[in-house]
Amino acid sequence: MVRYIALHPGQLQILRSEVRFRVVACGRRFGKTELGKTALAYEASRGKRCWWLSPTYQMASQVWRDLKAMCRDVKGLKVNEAERRLDWAEGGMLAIRSTHAADYLRGEGLDFAVLDEAAFMEESVWPQVVRPMLLERRGKALFLSTPYGRNWFWTLYQMGLDSHYPEWESFHYTSYDNELILRQELDEIRRVTPERVFREEYLAEFADAAGQVFRGIREAATAPADAQPVAGRRYVGGLDWGREHDSTVIVILDTENRQMVALDRFTQVNWALQRGRLKVLCDQWQPAILWAEANSIGGPNIEALQAEGLPVRAFQTTAKSKPPLIEALALAIERGDLALLPNETLLGELAAYEMARLPGGGYRYGAPPGMHDDTVIATALAWQGLKQGGPRVDFA
Repeated sequence: MVRYIALHPGQLQILRSEVRFRVVACGRRFGKTELGKTALAYEASRGKRCWWLSPTYQMASQVWRDLKAMCRDVKGLKVNEAERRLDWAEGGMLAIRSTHAADYLRGEGLDFAVLDEAAFMEESVWPQVVRPMLLERRGKALFLSTPYGRNWFWTLYQMGLDSHYPEWESFHYTSYDNELILRQELDEIRRVTPERVFREEYLAEFADAAGQVFRGIREAATAPADAQPVAGRRYVGGLDWGREHDSTVIVILDTENRQMVALDRFTQVNWALQRGRLKVLCDQWQPAILWAEANSIGGPNIEALQAEGLPVRAFQTTAKSKPPLIEALALAIERGDLALLPNETLLGELAAYEMARLPGGGYRYGAPPGMHDDTVIATALAWQGLKQGGPRVDFA
């Protein structure tokens, strides 16, 4: 006996479809994983040979644990931990597989395959590996994913909408379609999330420019180029270090009218001269706080600036800390909360900045190969200083 969980109406509609190939584009927390586990266990319990495929084994680890728990009361069930495989006494089988090294998947016939986060698999996985495994048994497939631009998953989704492909059917559900999630929760997420990210992640929309991070850049470039310090105003700064191939950049923001008032960028200058140049700009604007990237060369320079009395705080850029830093800046620019200086280097780096969606959720951000992101990071650090608050400074 398999312990199935209760499914909401959207999940049931997909599960009840009798077409051979089902393509599901859905928002986060819609419940695609529960749907996939239910479908897989049901088919295996009917004597079918079934696979769960994920971009990596790590992504499928919880699925494996859940499937074992769901099927623990099945009489005569054999559990093979090494192969992550369950075998029914009546002949059914389900197994967990990774598509990371897809060539190793060849050679086994299947009745049913669930491709989880399909949009993040290599394009060759379906036509060259999984599809041939369904031939002799006329197997079925269930594709589950949030969108990732208009890649091969989008192509399959279009087939499911086309009456010329009667064996295919496509389904679209947003995160709002999961009745177990409070609408207010998603509304709050939308309030603090860049619109592009929210539309793809939660509304399950296929974006044309999946890699574009910053929008409305030119519209935001309205800050005057001749701003001067104003007594009683609070200023904050961001600092990104560079020397040979990259530039050192400092950005100053006015926290009252939320506009960029200064941007200085210099390259191939020794550290002592760089610190001197930074101190001159800080003496002029008296920032209440100056967030500086601390990775690599940043650490010793930050200590030296702190020794000179500058209000510098270290920021460690990691795979965990960078996405929220960049997304906060993207949201500010997109919503017109920050006025940028009409600096062509800054606007160019913002326009070129890219993201890559990660299979497990979240994004990896960076400049394209051969380009730089020094002004982007400095501006993002300054925006963090503005959002976090701090004391005002009275000019002498």
